[in-house]
Amino acid sequence: MKTRKSHLLFATAVSVALLAGCETTGGYSSAPPRDYEEQEPEREGMSRTQKGALIGAAVGAVAGLLSGDDATERRQRALIGAGVGGLAGGAIGRYQDNQEKALRERMAGTGVDVVREGDNITLDMPEAITFAFNSSRLDQRAYSVLDRVAETLREYDQTIIEVAGHTDSVGSEAYNQRLSEQRAQAVADYLISRGISGQRLMVTGAGEMHPVASNETEAGRAENRRVELTIVPIRQQ
Repeated sequence: MKTRKSHLLFATAVSVALLAGCETTGGYSSAPPRDYEEQEPEREGMSRTQKGALIGAAVGAVAGLLSGDDATERRQRALIGAGVGGLAGGAIGRYQDNQEKALRERMAGTGVDVVREGDNITLDMPEAITFAFNSSRLDQRAYSVLDRVAETLREYDQTIIEVAGHTDSVGSEAYNQRLSEQRAQAVADYLISRGISGQRLMVTGAGEMHPVASNETEAGRAENRRVELTIVPIRQQ
C-alpha cells in the first residue's frame, strides 16, 4: 500500500509539472513591439522562434488559404449567386495559366514572387515594397505594384482573392496579430480603391504563425514580414 501511494504521489507531481509546462500567457497590448534583444526570456524548452521555424518548414513557401476551405466555398457561392460566372473543368487551368503569365510579366522586377500551387496563384509581397517597419501604412513603392496587380485582377475577374498579412516574431503575439490584420486590410482597401470588388476579397491576419524563414536573423525576419495575395478561381457549383 505504501508503494502504491508513492506511485500516485509521483504521478500527480508529473501531471502538475506537465500542465505547468503547457501554460500560456495572452492578452492584448497597444504598446509597440520591443526591440528584439529586449524580448522576455523564453520558457524552458523550445523557443517561440524555433517553433515558428519548424512551422514555416512544414508550411513551405506559401502559407496557402488561411481563411479555410469552408470560407472560400461560401464566398464562391455568394459570388455565383450574385451573377459572377464560375469556371469548370479544363477551363480553370487555362484561365489560371493565362492569369499567371500576365502576373509574371507585370510583377517582373518588382520584387514580388509569383507562386503557382495547383489552380491557385500566390503573390508574395515583401515588407520592403509594401510597408515601413512596424507600420500598417502603405509605402509609396507599393502603389505602382498594387496598381499592376489590380489591373490583372480586373481583367481576370472570375476569382476570389485572400489577402493575408504576416509578421516576424519581434514583439508580443497579440501585437503581431493586430499588425498583420491591419496590413492585410490596408492592401485590400487599396485594391478596392482601384476597382476590385470587396466581395472578391477575404482579409485575414496570420501574425507570426507562418514564417517562411528563421526569425533568428534580420534577413529571415525581413522575409517573414510580408503580405500574400492568393488568387483562387471561382468554380461552378
